[in-house]
Amino acid sequence: PTTISDSKELKDVLASPVVSGTSKKSALLEIFKGCNSITEGAITMLVDNKRLGMLNEVALKYIILNEQLKGKNVAYVTTAVPLNAAMEKKILKQVATITGDEVTIESKIDESIIGGFILRVGDLQYDASVSNKLNNLKREFSNSL
Repeated sequence: PTTISDSKELKDVLASPVVSGTSKKSALLEIFKGCNSITEGAITMLVDNKRLGMLNEVALKYIILNEQLKGKNVAYVTTAVPLNAAMEKKILKQVATITGDEVTIESKIDESIIGGFILRVGDLQYDASVSNKLNNLKREFSNSL
């Protein structure tokens, strides 16, 4: 997913209704040449069934399943500002304590959460973002009126 999300040009080509499915498939297969045949098959299937928009989700799910198979979980952390090394270490320790597994961190910056963080490990999600707390307050005020 990083290869595609890092390239605005590639994202534009893949999202364009003007570019044919055959051209999109050829481009992707060339980019991922030498990858596992399962990867090539997944790309072909998604393009042939006009489901290329799902490529990122499929790739992320594959990464999660692969990490779980290796006995590792991926902790996805969304913050408003970049994590420093100390915070990353603290999160790794806490998640390892909770899950009992070795964990790697995948961090993402999303300024719309204002502050705090959103942590997702497997099927568990903990939302300690300021925007979520503000939404909860708004909901409570609306319900009490």
